Amino acid sequence: MILYNATKPKVYVETTVVSYLAARPSHDVTLAARQQATRQLWEEYSDHFEFVVSDIVLTEVSEGDAMAVQRRLEVLVGLTVLDIPPEANALAQNLIDADAVPRNLRPDAQHIAIAAVNSIEYLISWNYRHIVNETKRKLINQVCSDAGFQPTTLCTPIELIEEIQVKEKPDTRTDPILEECYRMKEAFAAKFNSMEELYNYLKAEQKKFKALGWKYLPPPPARNEENKKD
Repeated sequence: MILYNATKPKVYVETTVVSYLAARPSHDVTLAARQQATRQLWEEYSDHFEFVVSDIVLTEVSEGDAMAVQRRLEVLVGLTVLDIPPEANALAQNLIDADAVPRNLRPDAQHIAIAAVNSIEYLISWNYRHIVNETKRKLINQVCSDAGFQPTTLCTPIELIEEIQVKEKPDTRTDPILEECYRMKEAFAAKFNSMEELYNYLKAEQKKFKALGWKYLPPPPARNEENKKD
């Protein structure tokens, strides 16, 4: 099992993830796969993390059909709600001003800013347009860093599951070709006690290889002190 510190990493659960959790099963292949991954993260990996939300999440999931609203809110019962400090508003505005998030979608900027200001390790979302957008993640991270905040890792539930699985199941396969190469390199390195010894050995070997007809490039011209300054 994956081992973390005593404090579990926190995961900010953005509104789209809640919608996938609460939505009725879809027959669409893509949607069904996302629903399955979201449910898997929620049910099988909940012990690995502390899931958190914000007032924006609670407000957004409260929009729309009453029955759907009830299902979405039930999903979130018991989760910790993050505060929205003034610094989050300033960071959200920076994200807007930098065009990292569209100006007409301020709540999406707030999701990112609240997570960053509260030092949340992960933000999970299915919002490919504005949050887990590959072309925007680098800019979002840069804006957060420039404001003095450690960027939150923006990812989908699938990406977070994959990260967990990599940590849980390190690659234990052996590569016999590489292993033999490592042994050869270690045996060769053990012959020398200094860089000078290695250099002298290689120069002697070079004479042998040249005598056997190996073609060598001429050495680069020596750099005098004036050239070094240039």
